[in-house]
Amino acid sequence: MHSHPESPSSDIEAHLSGLRQRVPHLVGAVVASSDGLLIAADLPETIEPTGIAALAAAQLSLSLTFVATTHGSNLHEVTIDSGGGHVVVYAAGPAGLLTVLTDTDAVLGRVHLEARPAARAIANLLTPAFVPAEVMMTGSGFALTSNGSRPEVPKIH
Repeated sequence: MHSHPESPSSDIEAHLSGLRQRVPHLVGAVVASSDGLLIAADLPETIEPTGIAALAAAQLSLSLTFVATTHGSNLHEVTIDSGGGHVVVYAAGPAGLLTVLTDTDAVLGRVHLEARPAARAIANLLTPAFVPAEVMMTGSGFALTSNGSRPEVPKIH
């Protein structure tokens, strides 16, 4: 496992290890900051964790912008289905994300059943003890202002 020295890495690594034990056909998992910095990873040696962390953060950010632009709300996760398996990126509070990689035999329902609570637990580990009064958490993990609106997202014309 790889970890970022300034994180509560042992607790996060325990969640990643637990996912591997509980989810059949899980290839690996990564926890990253919302800006794409690697926090912890449980991946095979053939997969480079810092690249996955950066790509996952970019995917989640793009998806959040897409949802906000189309008047959606409460983005929880993004699922990519490929010929080689699945990549699922879960919001883990305003500070991070959990990405899981599976092979083609994984059952997505089982993946979600185990990974969603892990993402919430990881969000709790990544959330600072002090959160400014103007920011509160939503069920999705993305911050809203105190009046309930999302931070301004640029409109695409």
